Amino acid sequence: MSLLVFSVPLLSAVVVMTAVFRSPLLALCRQLYSGTLRRSHRKVCVSSTHAYVFSNCTHGQAQSVLLTFDLYSTTHTSFNIGPQKGEFLDEIVKREAPRRVLELGTHCGYASVRILRLLPPSGKLLTVELDPLTADRGEEIILVAGFKHQQFQVLTCSSAEAISSLLSHTGNDLLDLVLMDHDPELYLQDLLALQRGNLLSTSCVVLINRALTPGARDLLEYVTARPQSFSMGRQLDGLMEIRCHTAA
Repeated sequence: MSLLVFSVPLLSAVVVMTAVFRSPLLALCRQLYSGTLRRSHRKVCVSSTHAYVFSNCTHGQAQSVLLTFDLYSTTHTSFNIGPQKGEFLDEIVKREAPRRVLELGTHCGYASVRILRLLPPSGKLLTVELDPLTADRGEEIILVAGFKHQQFQVLTCSSAEAISSLLSHTGNDLLDLVLMDHDPELYLQDLLALQRGNLLSTSCVVLINRALTPGARDLLEYVTARPQSFSMGRQLDGLMEIRCHTAA
């Protein structure tokens, strides 16, 4: 009986606390679960994709690396943009012939290889990846594709940290092409940081992947509200082209 008397007020307190904090707790649980799931998926992507591409491609041949990526993606889930978006990316790189490219989100190196094989001799790619394991594996795949460190650099840090230190890597050279393929919720803040730092050339093209997801909405609203500074280009399956008209 004493246990029952003790338990009733305790149960009431738990019910009240649950009602009061239900939404914050659920939100926190969802956030933690989502973060764990993303990390788990990323590690699976890195381990399995890297092993398959490394073992099955012809080393030193960029096209073989890309075809091996594409073959893997036909039977496995992958974070790569894939061949259709890849061809869209190819068209833009060929058209713009950028000298300085920033890629936010290296993943397994697929887009990096596509970009590097089309850059002019003076071109250089800076690719940013927060996760150290992903960065290491992506860098190895880029090297396997036949590219040298003079042509690219992998920055293992957050996008904000990379942008704040960008001048130390580019000197006075401005960015001609930016590919955003990291967290869509960071797209706007990173674009604003690039603008504040005067890091974009006056005709820079910004490509955003997953443009149709809710996370990218803030950036799209910002861009469409400033037609004097930006114009929307083509879009293919969520990969969207945005041209900058001013550097600030």
